[in-house]
Amino acid sequence: MTWNVCAGTYNSCPLFRRTTAELAWHVAVLATKADVVFLQEFCTGADADLERELEARTGRAWSIKSAGFAHPDGSPYQCSPDWNGRARGTQSVTLAVAEQDTRFEVHALTSPPWGTRRYAVCTADRALCTAHFSSGSIYDDRQKGAPYRHRQLRELFKLGRGVVGGDLNLVPRDAATAYEGRDECDPRNRWTYVTRKRKIDYVFAGDGRMRGCFVDYARKRWSDHVPMHAWVAR
Repeated sequence: MTWNVCAGTYNSCPLFRRTTAELAWHVAVLATKADVVFLQEFCTGADADLERELEARTGRAWSIKSAGFAHPDGSPYQCSPDWNGRARGTQSVTLAVAEQDTRFEVHALTSPPWGTRRYAVCTADRALCTAHFSSGSIYDDRQKGAPYRHRQLRELFKLGRGVVGGDLNLVPRDAATAYEGRDECDPRNRWTYVTRKRKIDYVFAGDGRMRGCFVDYARKRWSDHVPMHAWVAR
């Protein structure tokens, strides 16, 4: 499953300022049959709650790794506190795997010097990798041709050796190189970004490995993105 939770700093999103326990619940109830979860705009302070909630709901051990974003000066890109005023950590890209003691790696992606510092999180064998690319806003790779997002795309797919995905902030025609030698979850390219009704969220796997895809429009009021579930052959 991949999902941009939109929990961090956007006050128009339903999970803005929700507690870490509530964030964990909203993810875990969607992931009861998942083996892998890619999250974007999660909060690092919710990692422990997410691990407990996933383990309680699935009866399996889980491993969680988050990479917190940073401002151009290197300071943490903090999630807004919850509605009780408690800190929720740093806005993050997060990888959860239904295995005990999974080893992870964090890789910096080339980001605009004036924009948010972006990262990819992968398992140590790079069989799983996820990222959240620059947004394309005026302060984050708005230039013609989206040069930083295309560089991030090349970097992510050089890292990933298996299942790769996340919020790439590119529509399919602009992410065309990612399709070379790979299948994407939803060949129909249905929208995943609620606000503008376009597809910018992806799960890729090697040719022939993709078995099915479900775009969960029933959750369109939970975030500004909808969750997407992929079934991938091992």
